[in-house]
Amino acid sequence: MASRPFPGERGGVVTEVRSGVPFRPEEGGRAAFARHLGPNWYASVMGTAIVATAGAGLPLSFPGLRTVCSLFWALSAVMLAVLLSARAAHWRHHGDQARAHLLDPAVAPFYGCLAMALLAVGGGTMLVGKDWIGLRAAIAVDAVLFTAGTVIGLASAVAIPYLMAVGHGLRPGNASPVWLLPIVAPLVSASLGPLLLPHLPTGQWQEALLLGCYGMFGLSMMATFVMLPVVFARLLTGPRLPLFLVPTLFLVLGPLGQSVTAVNQFGDVAPHVVRAPYDQGFGMLAVLYGVPVTGFALLWLVLASVAVVRAWRQGMRFAMTWWAFTFPVGTCVTGTEGLARHTGLHAFEWLTVALYVFLLAAWAVTACLTLRGLLRGTLLPRSGDRP
Repeated sequence: MASRPFPGERGGVVTEVRSGVPFRPEEGGRAAFARHLGPNWYASVMGTAIVATAGAGLPLSFPGLRTVCSLFWALSAVMLAVLLSARAAHWRHHGDQARAHLLDPAVAPFYGCLAMALLAVGGGTMLVGKDWIGLRAAIAVDAVLFTAGTVIGLASAVAIPYLMAVGHGLRPGNASPVWLLPIVAPLVSASLGPLLLPHLPTGQWQEALLLGCYGMFGLSMMATFVMLPVVFARLLTGPRLPLFLVPTLFLVLGPLGQSVTAVNQFGDVAPHVVRAPYDQGFGMLAVLYGVPVTGFALLWLVLASVAVVRAWRQGMRFAMTWWAFTFPVGTCVTGTEGLARHTGLHAFEWLTVALYVFLLAAWAVTACLTLRGLLRGTLLPRSGDRP
């Protein structure tokens, strides 16, 4: 990776990106803590929200599941509100550091997490949040978050790769799975946009949203097909990823699982929106695309898990990169949920439940370690501490 510090070093802190101006702890007053609050923290919102949305679609149910999912949605919404406020303070009081993050190839890709956090909470609002706030309020909230997340996601998908190409001075061997983050954001929009379709006027409005989501699906997947071989080439030829970055191998599951989720969502809504024979085409795409991609996702899940176990034995310890164990796996859960609906195979139902159990365990461990790091001051330096 690049020589500059990366989110996750020193326990997950986005360490000081030097801009020629010495940092003084008193700078920013009460907002001094926000100087070290990077965009990677939005991953915790994504990882929490996906527990709610994935749980809402499980092929089996048990008493209290819906309530648990609603609690996860509420927690993700509170986390998003807190982080948006804290990041606003970061930009207001520490603009030099914020601009330096954009020019740092290790930090800039995480700006894609902002869009995905907005979208994930918005989708959770439509799926489970409506139980608490009502359908009309849920539609309004999701419409705002979906619009904001989509605009930011499309901007990130263009701006961050552009900065990486012309401003970051990357070299062979710098490739990281983190590079996928900004180009995956439009894919999240593609998979969650269909939730709003039934609430739009029939005809042109619904068809425009569906085909727009399909276009964003293509945008993200074409970019992923370009980027993924570069990342895989580094794994084969080196240099090896630093230990704290090994969990980011799970990020590759994001575009895989999210794309399967998207095509299954298209297959669900297309018969009510587009004309024949295209309505049936979306349903066929859900299976013909979803099954082989899920197979590759399972292969990658095994490879990434083995790499993480090896890294742990070599001394890897907790960092904020551990949140990569949550949202990407959650997208695989929602993807296999869709395949279970469209194929009727019990095998996909069992796989969905197994992946969801993995997701819950990963969230519980990562959330507890994150909370412990915050309480101990190892993730965000307290006012007066040097990074």
